[in-house]
Amino acid sequence: QVQFVESGGGLAQPGGSLRLSCAASGFAFSYYSIGWFREAPGKEREGVSCISSDRIRTTYADLVKGRFTISRDNAKNTVYLQMNSLKPEDTAVYYCAAIRGPFCTTSIGEYDYWGQGTRVTVSS
Repeated sequence: QVQFVESGGGLAQPGGSLRLSCAASGFAFSYYSIGWFREAPGKEREGVSCISSDRIRTTYADLVKGRFTISRDNAKNTVYLQMNSLKPEDTAVYYCAAIRGPFCTTSIGEYDYWGQGTRVTVSS
């Protein structure tokens, strides 16, 4: 049974930091690239960042480039998203998702598995 446990969301002040974690089980994690997506109220889900299965490639949306860092620990079946210099517009529910193969895409429909989401609120 495929399962994601996302954690690390919560309330942060503008300029603050949060670290999201996505712990996966039930599939061959090391063969899957992992993406982080977010969905803000009233907006469509959008790609935030992705790390390939071989950890060679990482991608970032322009809105988060230079502020967010994605990483993975295949020994722990976990992907992390370090979010620094947070802005109110980063407020959203953040989801991790898995796609088989050593490549990243922002195409939501191509991902095989999805987490349940963790809420991030950036507000003073």
